[in-house]
Amino acid sequence: MVKEVNWVVTLVMSIIFGSIGVDRFIMGKVGTGLLKLFTFGGLGVWWLIDMILVATKHKFKGIKWV
Repeated sequence: MVKEVNWVVTLVMSIIFGSIGVDRFIMGKVGTGLLKLFTFGGLGVWWLIDMILVATKHKFKGIKWV
């Protein structure tokens, strides 16, 4: 099943709240969202990588950007 996700909202949330996993929760990836929350965005590294991936509209499995 493919989940349609608003790209702009996800990008803004990734920039502002990405270190606590909000972007992953928006995409429906609860497991990695919790990991990101408890590690504070992988001490900033995971946050930066996810922000770049969302900004470039990376093709996440099960996600369709709208």
